Amino acid sequence: MQQNELKVLEVSASARRSGSASRELTRDLVTALDDRYGNVHTIRRDLSDGVPFVDEAWIEANFTPEESRTDKHRDTLAFSDSLVAELQAADIIVIGVPVYNFSVPASLKAWIDMVARARLTFQYTENGPEGLLKGKKAYLVVATGGVPVGSPVDFATPYLRHALGFIGIDDVEIIAADRLNSQAEESMDAARSSIANLIHLSPRAA
Repeated sequence: MQQNELKVLEVSASARRSGSASRELTRDLVTALDDRYGNVHTIRRDLSDGVPFVDEAWIEANFTPEESRTDKHRDTLAFSDSLVAELQAADIIVIGVPVYNFSVPASLKAWIDMVARARLTFQYTENGPEGLLKGKKAYLVVATGGVPVGSPVDFATPYLRHALGFIGIDDVEIIAADRLNSQAEESMDAARSSIANLIHLSPRAA
């Protein structure tokens, strides 16, 4: 039987296109997935290309029922729709997360705002909100200059765990390359070891 294609969405949030630890490690992770599964299709979303912020026009379009939306509403939501479609199609989401000022870059927050869409990625029920993107796995490749990942001053990883869980993605692994300003080589080596161990221990696709 032919192995099913594994669909990976790689999201890069670093403002730096070169010399970025998070970009380097996300590439390593995607390569490891390809080596492990052998039939991987990767969609790359580079947030440094620009992500619009939620504004009044977007809110109006998003809260207008689908059947009542104008062409202008649809144009306003088109980029958000494309980001949602990428998430819906993915089996695995790999997010490169540089920590800026103790939290996520503005572009990554904007991406979350664009994909957290009622009726598309979550819904309200009598028991509260329910995520609709279930059965997916996410890897957060977190790179910091001085903030220890998982410490009281790390506001990036708890936020992303919660935001992804809100839309149904609660199988989340953290790969940390932290305190790069003081221990770059050790942190990068530890992150690469984590990648090797996590992907090696993952079950092969059927």
